[in-house]
Amino acid sequence: MRAVLGIDAAWTLKEPSGVALVVGDGRQRRLVAAAPSYDAFLGGPRFSLSGRHRGSVPDALALLDAAEALAGAPADLVAIDMPLSLEPITGRRVSDNAVSSAYGARHASTHTPSVLRPGRISDDLRTSFERAGYALATTAVERRALAEVYPHPALIELAAAERRLPYKASKVAKYWPQDLPSTRRERLIETWRLIVAMLDKHIVGSMDFLSPPPVEAKGYEMKAFEDMLDAVICAWVGTCILDGNAIAYGDAASAIWVPRLPVAQKVPYKD
Repeated sequence: MRAVLGIDAAWTLKEPSGVALVVGDGRQRRLVAAAPSYDAFLGGPRFSLSGRHRGSVPDALALLDAAEALAGAPADLVAIDMPLSLEPITGRRVSDNAVSSAYGARHASTHTPSVLRPGRISDDLRTSFERAGYALATTAVERRALAEVYPHPALIELAAAERRLPYKASKVAKYWPQDLPSTRRERLIETWRLIVAMLDKHIVGSMDFLSPPPVEAKGYEMKAFEDMLDAVICAWVGTCILDGNAIAYGDAASAIWVPRLPVAQKVPYKD
């Protein structure tokens, strides 16, 4: 039995960070928790999208303790969507350039980190997990490791897609410029449903935990769902890493892990 904690970490302390926990082995894995913020995850396994979720300082020990209580065992891997490095981050890293080289033509280049964003948040997050026994993995992963992941190329690999999937709420006008706002939301929610169905093939319970909000949902409710979805994607990538089905793009200082699935495990995406 293995447990993976997935975190969609915000680059500022004002914004909430999604958290998810997956347990099981290569035969069957299940989603046991998905939350739109650190505080929500620490409060229990199921959460409502209603109400605003706030950002907070991540407490690695508290998150790991909560994950262990839910999983019945310590997490084997923490997979985080956040620039992480063993060296100070002052700009684009080797890992950023490597992923962008591999996936840029498919519109999945990485964002450029800087001294200020995520800055100290990244350093504090990495060191807090290191103190808890989870060292950053850049070339190989043993149990009790911390790994940087990136949902966009991960979904490309999961769906055998030609380009990144259109699932970010803030970009609906760019995805579907000719559509009415209500139609854009409908298309976004349908994309979410398709992604959740794909994840459910690998992580049982994804469809139970990740029920998309209605078209008339408030903006912060849409964002809360997106953050939870990204956290589940991070956790799924973590399971791929443990199974040996992922590649580390980067160097000894930093690496972004991307799934490399056998063809039989891909779930073709149809827009």
